[in-house]
Amino acid sequence: MSAAEALLLLLSARSGTVQLPAGRIEVSQELLLPEGAHDLTVLGNGTTLHLTSAFKGRAAIVCRNCRNLSIRNLAIDGNRQALETPMPFPPAELLFSKFFSRNGILIEDSDSILIEHVDLSNIPNFAVLISRSKNPSIIHVSVADSGSRNAKGRNNTSGGILLEEGTSDFLIADSVFRRIRGNAVWTHSYSHSPRNVRGKIAHNQFTDIGRDAIQIGHASEVTVTGNTGQRIGMRVAEVDLENMGTPVGIDTAGNVDRSVYEYNRFEEVNGKCIDLDGFHDGVIRGNTCINRGKPEDYAYGNFGISLNNTSTEMHSRNIVIEDNTLAGMKFGGIFVIGAGHKILRNKMRRLNTAHCNESRDEFSCLAIVGEPGFLESGIYLARGAEKPDPARNLTIENNSISGWKMAKDCIRAAPGVSLTDNKIQGNRCTNE
Repeated sequence: MSAAEALLLLLSARSGTVQLPAGRIEVSQELLLPEGAHDLTVLGNGTTLHLTSAFKGRAAIVCRNCRNLSIRNLAIDGNRQALETPMPFPPAELLFSKFFSRNGILIEDSDSILIEHVDLSNIPNFAVLISRSKNPSIIHVSVADSGSRNAKGRNNTSGGILLEEGTSDFLIADSVFRRIRGNAVWTHSYSHSPRNVRGKIAHNQFTDIGRDAIQIGHASEVTVTGNTGQRIGMRVAEVDLENMGTPVGIDTAGNVDRSVYEYNRFEEVNGKCIDLDGFHDGVIRGNTCINRGKPEDYAYGNFGISLNNTSTEMHSRNIVIEDNTLAGMKFGGIFVIGAGHKILRNKMRRLNTAHCNESRDEFSCLAIVGEPGFLESGIYLARGAEKPDPARNLTIENNSISGWKMAKDCIRAAPGVSLTDNKIQGNRCTNE
């Protein structure tokens, strides 16, 4: 079967198996599968779908209202060099699937999708974008050299895999992400949308990511486990400085609860290791984040683990932060707001490599107004973050904390926050 015949069959098949021929197939418009296709397998055989410079469409492969769709054993080359154009962040409340075109694979309103052994490279925007769907599994894929920039040359969040608008029961596993301009794996929904629920992101590898390796946004019951990452945010010129797109190993946004981030390992993060903005009633366990360089190597260096409460739907409550290892943080180890948290048996070393606040000008040691000890603390109990929410009723036990002047600045509280309102015992604080 010729390539032309195979594509004609693909565009008309509602079920069955479509075997694509070996070799490079030029694609100038989106391959729109029949709406409502079911029990359909798209199978490559050394096949590469190459987007031509005249390509027009939302993605190389598009399907809406699909059921039991499998896409396996093929490659998609998005021809980013020819097709990339400057793209801003989507306007408020506009779905990413309605805004970004020239993606790799786009799935909407579908159920039971398998994307397996698919190599996506040079994709102008998102490699895989799944909206309002159930039971998608993305396993053994590779994504490389993908994502676009805005008019200032900064990343616009694109490049990786995005799940949006209440996508549920998802799996992203055993995959490799390299040189992604924006977020590599991202669950995103607006505050008025259904949350993404019951997902697992496991055993993926991330290298040279421009924004977040993983961001869990507006979600519930998500497990992030066994992932590894290197050089997060090191593409400094593409960091989205204007929109506060600080790179993070595992980021959080919106309202996120009943979730677990465990046994992940990141090295060389030019930002935060784990950001818990909107995270509550969940567990952060056994993660490792190590920076080995000098403070000047991390223009966006920060705390290792940071809590925040931007979402109006949540309060920072009942987080277990246990058995994590943080080393080489530019500022402190853990920034804490809220109530009911347990901070147990964490190992933190080489904290405050910037020597705040003694090197304020050189390393941007800009403390919160009225809180001069903010950046130089191992664990800092704050008055609040985006909203007031003083740290209180915490258990902080058996942590090992060392770094610049940490014997004195190990655990500190903001003005108006009392250390005695919390159970603090058995912690080891030493200078390094």
